[in-house]
Amino acid sequence: MAAFLQADNLTKTYGDKVLFRDISFHIEQGDKVALVASNGSGKTSLLHVLSGGESPEGQGSIKFLKDVRVGYLQQDPVLDSRLTVTEQVQRANQSVWQAVKAYNRAAAGTDKKKLEKAINDMDRLNGWNYDNLITRVLTRLGLNFPDKKIGSLSGGERKKVALAGLLVQEADLLILDEPTNHLDVEVIEYLEEYLATSSKTILMVTHDRYFLDRVCNNIFELDNGCLYTYKGNYSYFLEKREERLANTAAETDKARNLYRRELEWIRSTPCARTGKSKSRIESFKELKSKADVRLDAKKMTIDPGIARLGGKIIHSKALSFSYGEKWIIKDFTYNFARYEKIGIIGGNGAGKSTFLKLITGELAPVSGTLQTGETVRFGFYRQEGIAFDPQDTIFDVVHNIAETVLMADGTRVPLNTFLNRFLFPPSTHRIKVEKLSGGEKRRLYLLTVLMKNPNFLILDEPTNDLDILTLNVLEEYLEHFKGCLLIVSHDRYFLDKLADHLFVFEGNGHIRDYPGKSSEYYSAVKLENAPAQEKEANGKAKPAGKDPGSERSAAPKKMTYRQQKRMEALEETIQELDRERTELEKILSEPGRSLKEITRASVRMGEILSKQEQNWAELLDLEGQSDG
Repeated sequence: MAAFLQADNLTKTYGDKVLFRDISFHIEQGDKVALVASNGSGKTSLLHVLSGGESPEGQGSIKFLKDVRVGYLQQDPVLDSRLTVTEQVQRANQSVWQAVKAYNRAAAGTDKKKLEKAINDMDRLNGWNYDNLITRVLTRLGLNFPDKKIGSLSGGERKKVALAGLLVQEADLLILDEPTNHLDVEVIEYLEEYLATSSKTILMVTHDRYFLDRVCNNIFELDNGCLYTYKGNYSYFLEKREERLANTAAETDKARNLYRRELEWIRSTPCARTGKSKSRIESFKELKSKADVRLDAKKMTIDPGIARLGGKIIHSKALSFSYGEKWIIKDFTYNFARYEKIGIIGGNGAGKSTFLKLITGELAPVSGTLQTGETVRFGFYRQEGIAFDPQDTIFDVVHNIAETVLMADGTRVPLNTFLNRFLFPPSTHRIKVEKLSGGEKRRLYLLTVLMKNPNFLILDEPTNDLDILTLNVLEEYLEHFKGCLLIVSHDRYFLDKLADHLFVFEGNGHIRDYPGKSSEYYSAVKLENAPAQEKEANGKAKPAGKDPGSERSAAPKKMTYRQQKRMEALEETIQELDRERTELEKILSEPGRSLKEITRASVRMGEILSKQEQNWAELLDLEGQSDG
């Protein structure tokens, strides 16, 4: 079987830095590949080269199987702020969009040949159903504002628009750069199911490990400019990566011993400098490169100190806040305990960010009381990041905060040492912030929060733009964090691993304390909203956060006489429209028909397709009501 994508000898440099050199790989049809690497290693650069955004350097080459359609979702999508949501998505599939426009122009004109060509293009590209496809995708992604301008959308809404554009392209190979960033859990789960069950070929970068584990069957790891492949999911990758690193460590130790002996020979043997032992000198150079491998160079270490936390943390009583008549938080009462870790979930606009600002004192409550203990020291990692001066260097950023950092063992270390532990070696300290990758900026931001030794840590979407290896280290630090932790995140894996319980923002100012993991909560909500048959198959489950005694078994609904008659009428209408559609297809395919007949038939065909879509939707809805 020919490879869908064949890449050979790809190299990418950024100034003096080599991101990857002479890497080669192939992707077969149906493969679902995740690309894993530390921030700044070149993940996004590699995807950009593969998608055609840049040409390969040197002798590198990229070949796709003939007629393979490629769709690319960028980490930060470039959208036209002047367009509406629908207009932006329409333009995503340019071939179909151009065919639709050509047909509309031809249908309004008098050129029969142009109209015939336009109709053939619409048939070939399935352009008749394009508008309906866009509507379905927008609805499924929760984009219920098709006429809203792109320029007025939030970051999450913009990401959904870009995702909608990708889905309507109906490409064969999908290249996805952090597809779950800024998406709510419902959309993430929909995308997860769609990609996992689809026959499409996928290459993606993602930090969402549940998403990765359930979708991908191959993993590419980019490490020190080399590419390693693993035939399996995330769990398999973790196991085999450890084996690889252990083998590399053994090989490196062996190379270092040989290197020492060879170095003695090079220094002591005069003929080495006369050209009589060139082969041995070449072997020495190869040994030197192997011995120089630094296995610990990519190991991030998080061990700053934590300020002492007293017995009184934060006491809130009947805390309320509103914008005008809209309640954001209403009558919230809670006493935070030492060392507890709380996850915060809820829809956009439910009040999560407002809550964090109330807790930290940035906003004053409308009513209620909030008392903060004298020893509490906040560390607030915000979703929007920090506004670095792009002319500042990495060292400038941390030096503006402090000159030394208190560590967990009570010692103080200079900034150079602390930066190095966060994978900013001395060679990078004079690099300007504007030159950093998105992930490197987030890692630097995390460093500036932790170096202040907070004991009440607030993380608002911390997993966005951080690589998986960094997240592993961060999670290990947070698991043993001797302070309070509040986490706002859509990353189910991250929350499951860290949060003891949840604050669920249900809207209208109501916050529910849910005593369980995020996956348990989402599963309970999903089952609660599922059809009755699915509930019976999975066993009765209590709705998330509700009293089990308040539940009542729902008896199957009996269809009313009016509903039954409506179903019969819909079935008859569908059959009539099917017959008319067959006749129209004959007219459109017969030679010698007049332009007027062809135009009338094609316009009517579009009307029928639209009506059939509506009729089937209503019919299925009625059948669902009778089943539930």
